[in-house]
Amino acid sequence: MNANVNLAAPVGALALLGTGFLLFLAALVLIQSLIARKRARARVVLAAMLLIAGAYVAAILVFSFASHEKILARGEEKHFCELDCHLAYSIANVTEARTLSDAPNQAPAQGVYTIVTLKTRFDETTIAPWRGNGLLNPNSRVLTLIDDRGNRYGPTIQTGTPLATPLRPGESYTTEVAFDLPADAKPATLLVNEAAWETHLVIGHENSPLHKRVKFQL
Repeated sequence: MNANVNLAAPVGALALLGTGFLLFLAALVLIQSLIARKRARARVVLAAMLLIAGAYVAAILVFSFASHEKILARGEEKHFCELDCHLAYSIANVTEARTLSDAPNQAPAQGVYTIVTLKTRFDETTIAPWRGNGLLNPNSRVLTLIDDRGNRYGPTIQTGTPLATPLRPGESYTTEVAFDLPADAKPATLLVNEAAWETHLVIGHENSPLHKRVKFQL
């Protein structure tokens, strides 16, 4: 399975929360020790905090170095772990156009629009036994098109079903995302990743430092 993590998301989330909780408690003890002028205890607590933080950073780097860059072909899916289920994304189609006929008040492209049809699917085979058939609200996504020279472009406009639309197990929808590229640029890959800032601190997440990414071939 091509996923945005190489450590099970529940494990990564628990590790982040647990480490944060330990550091918070240690910080309280450190503050109390400083107020009470117990410098020896304060030094021990500070050393423990540095050890915990260092071990966590080391774990992030271990999983980042163990990751691999992947380029997915048309139709291949990239899975995003939502703790108790997976959302799968794939490229359904890629076209080019000078204008977007179905977009209101849309000006012609400065170069050429690359229009990517992105399919979102709730993989019903990945849900946890306790989850049931309830709606899932997808986390916010960041889409970045990378051309053959390594230049990056954000979306100009999205049409079709919005990427944040809730869906039930087994349901899917498509979203058309347009990128305005210079006329001489050739689209190469599309990166879809999570927007939440805290994912940069999760062990094994592709947003963590030095972690390799899973991209789509265009």
